[in-house]
Amino acid sequence: MWSDALAQTTAPAGQAQGDPRIGMLLQVLQFLPIFVILYFLLIRPQQQQKKKHDQMLRTLKKGDRVLTSGGLYGTVLGLDETKVVLKIAEGQKEDVKAEFARSAVSQVMPEEGR
Repeated sequence: MWSDALAQTTAPAGQAQGDPRIGMLLQVLQFLPIFVILYFLLIRPQQQQKKKHDQMLRTLKKGDRVLTSGGLYGTVLGLDETKVVLKIAEGQKEDVKAEFARSAVSQVMPEEGR
């Protein structure tokens, strides 16, 4: 667009053509709005979603009902920095417990009638 306008301008006789770096700079500046749009449509929402997930993992506590990334529902029995122990079923003699990576918890389920 701008390069066409620059190509149509003619330099007076005897003067050298302008700096070629200006033409290249104008071409690069044409792509700047595309990068800004991509940032606000793709990169920024993904960063916000990751920040929200990290906040949810930091605030996990015993007794929370959670959903793992594998699709298992469970109740948090214990946790440390990297692992979480979930009660995933009730057995006849003993509850069924499983140990998961803390990052495998995808969401905390809302409390229903507790």
